[in-house]
Amino acid sequence: MKRSREDKLFGAAVLKLSFAMNGKMDTPQFRIVYFGTLKEFELTDAEVTKYLMANKQRLTEHIERHRSRGDSK
Repeated sequence: MKRSREDKLFGAAVLKLSFAMNGKMDTPQFRIVYFGTLKEFELTDAEVTKYLMANKQRLTEHIERHRSRGDSK
């Protein structure tokens, strides 16, 4: 199933914010997963950062909701 640009931005932003919330943005795991995701989704870090800043509350709520359920999504 092909993902929309909005879905790709949302997914990459959730990934980036999740690592940030856990204080793990300086890890090799973050760099490998995040930059691999950017490449696969054909996005730039600047695009994801802009989307994250515009939607931070919604993204944070999404992450917290899934953490409380024990989801990895």
